[in-house]
This record gives sequence, structure tokens and C-alpha cells, in this order.
Amino acid sequence: MTGDGGSLPRVTAGWQRGRAIGFEEHLGAVGPAPVPEKRRRHELIAAIERSGLLGRGGAGFPAAAKMRAVAGARRGRRIMVANGAEGEPASRKDQALLTRAPHLVLDGAVLSATAVGAGEVILCIKRDASAAVSAAVSAIGERRSSDGVEVSVVEVPAAYLAGEESALVNYLNTGRAIPTFVPPRPFERGLDGRPTLIQNVETLAHLALIARHGADWFRGLGAPDDPGSTLVTLCGAVAAPGVYEVPSGVSLGELVEHAGGPSTPIRAFLVGGYAGSWLAPERALDQPLDRASRRARRGKLGAGVVVALPATACGVCETARVARFLTEDSAGQCGPCVHGLGSIADALEEISEGTAESGTHLWIEKWAEDVAGRGACGHPDGVVRFVASALSTFRDEVLKHESGTECGGRSSRSWVLPLPEYAGAP
Repeated sequence: MTGDGGSLPRVTAGWQRGRAIGFEEHLGAVGPAPVPEKRRRHELIAAIERSGLLGRGGAGFPAAAKMRAVAGARRGRRIMVANGAEGEPASRKDQALLTRAPHLVLDGAVLSATAVGAGEVILCIKRDASAAVSAAVSAIGERRSSDGVEVSVVEVPAAYLAGEESALVNYLNTGRAIPTFVPPRPFERGLDGRPTLIQNVETLAHLALIARHGADWFRGLGAPDDPGSTLVTLCGAVAAPGVYEVPSGVSLGELVEHAGGPSTPIRAFLVGGYAGSWLAPERALDQPLDRASRRARRGKLGAGVVVALPATACGVCETARVARFLTEDSAGQCGPCVHGLGSIADALEEISEGTAESGTHLWIEKWAEDVAGRGACGHPDGVVRFVASALSTFRDEVLKHESGTECGGRSSRSWVLPLPEYAGAP
């Protein structure tokens, strides 16, 4: 099937305020999911490969590569895990998708499971996203058939690392949502030792549409190296914060204008969430929001989070507060997290409080270099990327803090960067 691949909306088509799209309504809008016959399931994987679909969960890994790895497993009953854990505190896209269009996600999950030969799908949603859990459970009940695939919902902890692939598998296996050492990776030996396909729920929604409309349709929008559309959570100093579907490759400036423009002068943008990078507006506004070009600039679009920091906020204090959260919410099972991130968070807090010695930021930069690439998982790499970008973008403020210049940002109770309630007060 073909369609107008150059237009929006796609995954957000038909979204209704305050309610999920029902099953019959969903079928009327997009038609039934073309579940492949067993002997032709490889054709769907080939179509996903031609589409160039990259994972929308954070790492941007090619969706088809994961599918081929699980489909080609030589032993073990395969299983599919749909990842809606969304541990990134600033992200709302997965919750919005599951709450508004759960059937599109379920279509993608069943299609993926069928393509790799899995007979079971586990949809993981963080337990404090009650609306998303309710919508998903209701949607499963509405569907008369899942084409021979058993689908269930599991609520997972609302923790930062809970959505990391090995942590998610570890939670399903042991009840502990912390990353494990790899290899083996989940596609080799995941849930109950079985070959496990893990895809983000937004990735699955795109996959469901590719199965209907084809790879060329998907490539009719977006950047050549990162085609299609993507969901972005935009918050902070913009007129209309929210979740937006945009073509991959749209500039940050275009996204902000689409949200009504700045609500107040902007000091900086955080692109990629808490494993991403701070950028000054003069550098950021013309930058394309696609995963390929962001990687080339040592940035990371991640799970699709953009925060506009108002000029009235203190980037040093905001960064110190989040760095402490990221340190305390780590798995605490390797030296880079236990010692490296702890030292970095301590020093950042001293800078933000105006009690640090001159040059403390140089020690942080050195520790960040020591930590990078040495963790048991990617968490410390994300933290030091976030911190290093802050030291660069807010250099003048860092130096003022080290000189003891007073800053009102530390005493603020109107923090811009959101943290989960369980993180406690700053």
C-alpha cells in the first residue's frame, strides 16, 4: 500500500484529547494490520530495513538489525518486549502515544513478534503512568484477536535506568531494574534466557505504519540518514509545551516556532534529555533534529527531549540538581558510577552553592574524561556528556559561581528541569 509519505501527522493522526482511539475507530482510520504469513515474515523485516527506521527509544539503533538478530536465533523460544518504561524524567512522548493510540503500538508489537517468530509480547509501562497502563490494558481487551500472539502488560519501576534494555530484562527476570553486564545481549539471551526482541513503543508505532504503507512512503519524510517522523517532548520556556510529531531533520528553531515561539528569552537548550547536551541558542536554533547529524556533532537526540531554559534560570544550578539525581539513581554497581559520578555531583553542587575553590570545574572535566567509556552500561557516559556540555555552555556562570558571586538559582523552587517525585526535594 502506498500513500502521501511527505505529510503529517503520522503516528499522531486521529489523536483525541482525553481519550484513547478505540479499536473500531483505529481500524476505520488505518485499516487492519497486514500480519505476514509465517513463510513470508522475512518480507516485513526486509521492508523495515529498506525504510531505514531507527529506534526511537534513545540509542537510535536500526530496528531491522534487532529483528534479524532475534529471527536468526538458532535456539530458544523467542519473545518480544515492547519498551514503554520511559525513564527519562523530561520525556512524555511514550506515555502520550500509549494513552492516545495504544492500538497502533499493539499492531507494531504483534507484527514484530510475528516477523521474528515470537508467540508472546510483554508491554512494559512505568507504573506511575496510570493513564497509559489503563489505555493499554483496555486496548488489549478490545482486540478480538492478536493473530496467535499473547499480549500482556507489566508495570515497571519509574526509575531512570529501568528502560535500559538489560535493566528491563533483569527486572522481568529478577525484579531488579538495574543493567547487567553484556554480552550476552537480550537478543542472544534475554528474558528467561530466551532470544528477546526489545523495541521502543514509538518505534513499534512507526513499524505498524510501514507495514501498511511501505518503506518508500516512510522515506517520503525526514532526513536521508534518519527518515520518517519523530515524536519530541518540548518543555520549558515555549508558549505551548507538549509532545510534537515533526519530520526528522527539522531545525530546532522550526520546532520552537511550531510551539508558538519562546515565552521568554532563552538562555540555552538541552537537546536529548539528561543524557544529552546543553547548547547556546545561537548554536542550537539552526541545528537539525535528526539522530545522524546530532551524532556527528557529539550530541545525542536520545529519546526526543528538548528543554528551553529561560534566561532567568541558572544553568549551573539546574545541572547540579539533575547530576545529583542521576548519581543517586544509578545502579551503583561499578566504580565510574559509585565514585566518579559521586565526585562530579559533589563538585558541581559546591560550584552551584558558591563554595567551590577556583578551578574546581577543571577537576570535573578531568574526572569526566576518566569516567567516559568505563562504565558497566552507558549511564555514566550520558551523565558526563550532560555535565561537560554544561561546563562549556555556562562557562561564564561557572566562573562567577567559583568566585563566590551570588546566584538566586540555587534557592529557586521553580525548577525548569523536571525530576520524578521519588527523587525528593533538592
